[in-house]
Amino acid sequence: MARSLATAMRPSVVARAPLRVFSVAPSLSDIPDIAKVNYTEEFDQGLTEEEKVGLKRFDLYRSNPNEADNKPKYVTYYVDMNKCGPMFLDVLIKIKDEIDPTLSFRRSCREGICGSCSMNIDGRHHLACLCAIPKNLDKSVVSPLMFMFVLKDLVVDMSHFYAQYKSIEPYLKRKDINAEDFGVKENLQTVEERKLLDGLYECVLCACCQSTCPSYWWHPQDYLGPAVLMQAYRWVIDSRDQFTDERLEMLGGDMKLGECYQIGLCSLTCPKGLNPRAALRHLKDMYAEHEENKAQNTINF
Repeated sequence: MARSLATAMRPSVVARAPLRVFSVAPSLSDIPDIAKVNYTEEFDQGLTEEEKVGLKRFDLYRSNPNEADNKPKYVTYYVDMNKCGPMFLDVLIKIKDEIDPTLSFRRSCREGICGSCSMNIDGRHHLACLCAIPKNLDKSVVSPLMFMFVLKDLVVDMSHFYAQYKSIEPYLKRKDINAEDFGVKENLQTVEERKLLDGLYECVLCACCQSTCPSYWWHPQDYLGPAVLMQAYRWVIDSRDQFTDERLEMLGGDMKLGECYQIGLCSLTCPKGLNPRAALRHLKDMYAEHEENKAQNTINF
């Protein structure tokens, strides 16, 4: 016995807001009407159409999940680029300081070191402080990192990402160290050993590669992602670390290292010019060798 749509939508306790009730269930023929919603609105800056002609348009993603009536949308702002710095972070700061103080975004160092201002800029993940504004008046669109929970506007929740990073134990681990060695004994490296870490330690944990990876889109709760795995690789190959086998063992199993399919979007989007794809390829080879040695030792035993 099928229930009508009106019956299915009827609240069981108290109605918080009036509901639109269809006389019949919506069908494919209703899609054109549903799609007529305009998700872009212009912020009132008091500009005439003539004044807008010489200004650059920026459409910024705005959302506040804490407010039920605040639907996600893009808000249009116009900025005079002759009075603004050259980077996207400059224009965001200008909009917040001079046009709309309610805009929220993260930023700190302005030098591409802290990784705070990562966001999607014109369809590509980037650091706003390192991404130059195109020298034209074409529209630019700025939105949060993809497939991340939005806290407000351009600010995403990084808690899960940091928890995954913590899980790989990103610090030097030694087996032969004593309490009296702390602050006294150095762990030396050759120049060649130190050079192996180049292209790895520069990662600023901005999560640009992480949120660009299709495997991470599919399994964000389980797959560690390119940023975290590249940092795991950084400690696996560090000559000073004595827990190489244990680290490799931890990376095994479903939804971890094996979920990397070498698609390469992580390397394409990295704002620091690093190559997570190559690092993960070598890490997968090291893990395969580790598994082979483990199986051989089991047979010999």
